[in-house]
Amino acid sequence: MDITKYVVEYREAAFLLGDYSTYRAQLTRRLRIVQKKLGRATPKNAKYAAKAPVTAGDIATNVEFLHILLLTAERAWAHAMAMKALHSEDKADKNIAGSTRKHIISRLHKAVQAAKEVVALLSDPASGAAQTDVLEARAYVYALAGAHEFEKQAEGIKAKGAGANTSWDACLTNLAAARVLYSALHRATKKDLFKDVLAGTIDPSIRYAAYQNRIPRTVGVPAVAHKYFPKDEQLAKAVQEVDATALQEEEATALSSQITWRGRTANIVDAAIGQALVSIEAASRNLSESPAGSSPKDRANAYDDILIASQDAVDATRRAIEELEKEGVAEGDARMQDLRVTNLKVNYDLISWRIGRNRVLIGADDGLSFAANPAQKPRRPRKDGKEWTPRDEPTGRKLARLRERVALYDAILQSIDSIKELRGAARDAAFVAELDAQRAYFQALKCLNLAHAHAFQAAPKNALALCSRALSLSGQASSLSPSPSPSSPDASATTSAPHLAVSSTQASTLHAALQNLSSHYRGVVALSSITSSSSTTPKPAPTANAAPVVERLNEYPASGAVDLANLVTWPPKLKPVPVKPLFLDVAWNYVEYPGRKEVAREEEEVVEEVREEKVEEERPKVKKGWFGFGR
Repeated sequence: MDITKYVVEYREAAFLLGDYSTYRAQLTRRLRIVQKKLGRATPKNAKYAAKAPVTAGDIATNVEFLHILLLTAERAWAHAMAMKALHSEDKADKNIAGSTRKHIISRLHKAVQAAKEVVALLSDPASGAAQTDVLEARAYVYALAGAHEFEKQAEGIKAKGAGANTSWDACLTNLAAARVLYSALHRATKKDLFKDVLAGTIDPSIRYAAYQNRIPRTVGVPAVAHKYFPKDEQLAKAVQEVDATALQEEEATALSSQITWRGRTANIVDAAIGQALVSIEAASRNLSESPAGSSPKDRANAYDDILIASQDAVDATRRAIEELEKEGVAEGDARMQDLRVTNLKVNYDLISWRIGRNRVLIGADDGLSFAANPAQKPRRPRKDGKEWTPRDEPTGRKLARLRERVALYDAILQSIDSIKELRGAARDAAFVAELDAQRAYFQALKCLNLAHAHAFQAAPKNALALCSRALSLSGQASSLSPSPSPSSPDASATTSAPHLAVSSTQASTLHAALQNLSSHYRGVVALSSITSSSSTTPKPAPTANAAPVVERLNEYPASGAVDLANLVTWPPKLKPVPVKPLFLDVAWNYVEYPGRKEVAREEEEVVEEVREEKVEEERPKVKKGWFGFGR
């Protein structure tokens, strides 16, 4: 039934156009339309008559009966929020009190009652609702109940006396239940909608309520949610059916209180940072367990979870630093120093994993080798029944693949340069030297792939120049330490997924390959230069007594070049030419042989007949009739 989607979409559409008052007006119009459609609206100028309550059977036949209750709850909530927003604009310096606060609380109470009716109807098997629908409805109820209890605390006025530390317990209990339910639904359905609800309303409310209830900031929101989750066995069982790990306190057992960055230990001063670091560790563990035989794109997609977790850690650290700056905490304070170290580490980890994703897309050996794709045959069979001859990969496709690699290398180089710009990175000379060596490694690989592209285009000189540049860069990269850097992300976790760290073995392998390839291109350039020089060198002048080429076709030129100026003797000289003897019967024209006269006479008669026929054809034909037309 998608209860959460139905509610959130209406809210987003209304807030794009206006505020809570606009949202309330839209809900009123929509509720009127649905009631008319279902025949439950009171006609104009008619006396109001109470309608029969909505039943589970009605919801099973038409889901719009459920929408009536949801629209009613949302309209009451929007009315309360509109009154609160109006007071914040007019009297921002005063707390809401008196009849206005009572009206707000009554509207929220009405919204909670309508939402509870939804839960009761969906829990009935006759409604045909799924287990996830019931959990969505219960999470919606707990969210509204949490907002109801939130407003009861007089807008942040701290209670005094014996119950000062327990006045926000009811609010935390409802919000904790909503958070656990939405988290379980998010892990079960993989829908970002539930994550947006948590980040937008639930988590900020829990954080504020925990602050009012004297809970330290170092305690994370998930820990607060697990602590204040209602002691309801049926609810816990329903949640565990959807997500078995929803109620496990992973954060309490796996969360570390310190991090290490290049030999320096820093305390985690904010629970949100610790939660993000735990997520990074879990995501890196899942990444290392991904199948190695999958395609590069699938392996690159496996980096999405760890990149998201790393970005969350960066955002949490930045927010913590901004909060301390607003409080006026000096840079020399221990908390600020710990946050600066944490900020440098989490930013380095994020960029390092981005580079690792690009390395996976480039290839298993970081693009050191460039193998042609296997020859492919057309899918359609030939008409004559014969097999297709496999064709090699064309040069254009090879250049396109190299172009993609070069773009990935550029992204890696830009990422390494961005690490140097982080605050506190430039002060560590050893760290900067390590980054320079890693940058030289990837820049050498970029030059190597550009050399391949020039080689495919028959430009060996350019390829040799690029190989020479790559060889000098690989010499700089050979200064890398033989063991992984202590600043590599998740040094405590055993992961085989590539990231920014480059070992000395990889650098030495690249240097040796470039030495061999430079020698290869140097030989190709030498051969091409010899060939070009032999074709451009001037030929020696032919001697006067040298025989022309036409008379020496059975001889191969010793110098490898042919004298084109001496192909034949010119001008020609008179000299005997050996030819085949000819036998001519000259006497046949003068000697009378027997039988020759009769043949000559017959030939003369044939000639006369041909002449007579030509004369007849030349005579003009006489035209008859008028103007030459026949009659």
